[in-house]
Amino acid sequence: MKLKLYLNYLLKPVICGLLIAAGILYGPVIFKSLTKESTHLPSVSSYSEAVKKAAPSVVNIYSQQYIDSNVGKKQQLQPTGLGSGIILDSNGYILTNHHVIAQADQILIALQDGRLFTASILGSDIVTDLAVLQIEGENLPVIPQNPDYTPEIGDVVLAIGNPYNLGQTITQGVISATGRSGMSSTGRQDFIQTDAAINEGNSGGALINSRGELVGINTSEFYTGNSNVTYGISFAIPYQLAKHVVQGIIEDGRVIRGSLGIEAENLDPLLARLWGLEAKNSIIVKQVLKGGPAEKAGMKNNDILLKIGNENAANLIVTMDKIAKTKPGTTIKITILREGKEQQLDVTIGELQ
Repeated sequence: MKLKLYLNYLLKPVICGLLIAAGILYGPVIFKSLTKESTHLPSVSSYSEAVKKAAPSVVNIYSQQYIDSNVGKKQQLQPTGLGSGIILDSNGYILTNHHVIAQADQILIALQDGRLFTASILGSDIVTDLAVLQIEGENLPVIPQNPDYTPEIGDVVLAIGNPYNLGQTITQGVISATGRSGMSSTGRQDFIQTDAAINEGNSGGALINSRGELVGINTSEFYTGNSNVTYGISFAIPYQLAKHVVQGIIEDGRVIRGSLGIEAENLDPLLARLWGLEAKNSIIVKQVLKGGPAEKAGMKNNDILLKIGNENAANLIVTMDKIAKTKPGTTIKITILREGKEQQLDVTIGELQ
């Protein structure tokens, strides 16, 4: 009994002393660790890496024209246009909008690293409002490109350009729609719609995804009939279409497009049902142009296009794009429906003028 009391009397101070010593030794470490965890902030969501990859390759474009001078009869170069462009490869090829450089007598290119160049025009394509310029320089920044990327509604995108000559500016949004057509005077562009802000000076700049890859070429804002800007609706030309245009201009100095010589539209769903067809896979010919490839092959108004070669005539945009990419002089089989009967026509593709 006395031994038990003695041990209790002796052990209590020892245990207390050990606990106090442990608190002195390890308390600051534990407190620091807990404080660090309690003050740790969540990571910031950022697209800075994508911008770092793409932004250096987006250039400022300044167009100049010779204007009659008030002094004597001499003409002087005056700034007349502002836009943006994209360096596509180390050869100095720059893609921009045709309207940015359409009236230019001289084109100045300003890189983000401070270098200034005079550009030459390799060619333009009014149909898609695209132009290819070239500069000569070393260590040119090239925008990342992914031919396998397909834009999808909801993808986050960033627009890079020089709005109102404020300096390079980044705006952010999502892809609102794809396959928008009829937004231009030609009606042939296949636009990407986005809510990323695209203002004057952004034309020809880059629309990139969250990896910094080129998605499209910024081209315009949407205007209502009374010329008021509708905010949150902007357009860009898809990279895949632009790439085809660039290749044509570099190789041939222009874009050579195939033509059927018809005016057509997607088949009305009601008519398609009457003929037992799927409207999404059929096109109706509204007019066969006189002397064109289709007329020579025997095509008539109100013929239904079912197949181009072995592929279904999915819709007007896809089908006309396939024809446009076919080399003039090529003969292809086109399956049509006329008066309820399928027929095949051999059509020799002409050149779109």
